[in-house]
Amino acid sequence: MTRNAMSQAVRYGALMMAAGLSMSAGVAQAQDSKGTVKLAYVEWASTVASTNVVRAVLEEQGYDVEMDSLGAAVMWQAVGTGDADAILCAWLPTTHGDYYKQVKDDVEDLGVNLEGTKLGLVVPEYTYEKVSSIADLNDNADLFDDKIVGIDPGAGLMAQTENAIDEYGLDNLQLQSSSGPAMTSALASAIQNKEDIVVTGWTPHWMFARWDLKYLDDPKKAYGDAEHIDTVVHKGLKERLPGAYAILDNFHWTPEQMGEVMLMNQEEGSDPYENAKKWVEENPDVVAEWTDGTAE
Repeated sequence: MTRNAMSQAVRYGALMMAAGLSMSAGVAQAQDSKGTVKLAYVEWASTVASTNVVRAVLEEQGYDVEMDSLGAAVMWQAVGTGDADAILCAWLPTTHGDYYKQVKDDVEDLGVNLEGTKLGLVVPEYTYEKVSSIADLNDNADLFDDKIVGIDPGAGLMAQTENAIDEYGLDNLQLQSSSGPAMTSALASAIQNKEDIVVTGWTPHWMFARWDLKYLDDPKKAYGDAEHIDTVVHKGLKERLPGAYAILDNFHWTPEQMGEVMLMNQEEGSDPYENAKKWVEENPDVVAEWTDGTAE
C-alpha cells in the first residue's frame, strides 16, 4: 500500500470512528430520556410561570417536554383528547367549570397546585376612590370610555364578566376582548397618564406587585367566591409515565413563589424558560418536595 493510500485509509477510519461515536451518543441520549411530556397552557402570566417551572423540573428529572400555547377552550379539549398530557391552570370550581364538565370522563384532576386566587374587575387605587363597586360602573361609564378592557375571548374570566354585565345591568359598558399582555399594556398606559380604567383581573398576577390596584366590590358575587388552580392530566398518564405523573401530582406552590417568577418574567428581554430554570436551581428544597418518590 502506498503512503498516500495508507493516509487515506487512516482518515477514513477516523471519520468512521467519529461517526460511530456520534451515533452512539445519539442513541445514548435517546435512551436517557424517560419519555415526552406535553404541557398545554394559555398565555397568562401566572400560567407561563407555572408551566415553565414544571417543564424545568421535568427536564431536570430526565423527561423531554413539549409546550403548546392555546386558547383556554382548545387547551381543555387537548388534555381531554390526549393531545396534551397535562395543564397546570385549571381554575376551579367556577372559571373553568364548564370546560371541566365537557372532558371530565377523560381527565384526572390531581388537585390544587395554588390556593388564594381571585377574579373580578380591577381599577387603579385612585379610581377606586371614585368608583368602588361594580354596581356603580353603569352610572360612571364615561370615566372608562364606556368599556371594560378584557383578555382573550375564550377565557372563562370573560364569560364570567359577561355574566357580571347582565347581573348588574351594565348596559352602558361594553366588554372589549384583547389578551393578557394587551390588557396590562392598556393598564400601564392609563396609570402612567393617571387615567381611569377598568380591566378584568385575577390573582395571582404580577400587576398587583407593580401597581396599586383594587378589586371593585362584588356584592352580588357575580364572580363567585375564591377559587383554586388545579393540575389536570389526561387519563392514562400515570400508567405511561408514572414518574412524571408523580411530579405533577406533587406540584404545589404559593402565590408568593409564583409572584417571584412572574416578576422575573417582566424584566425586559427576559426568557420565561431561563427564568424558570434559574428559580428551580435557587429553590432546591421546594423542588425536592415535588420530586420526592418519583423515580421510575
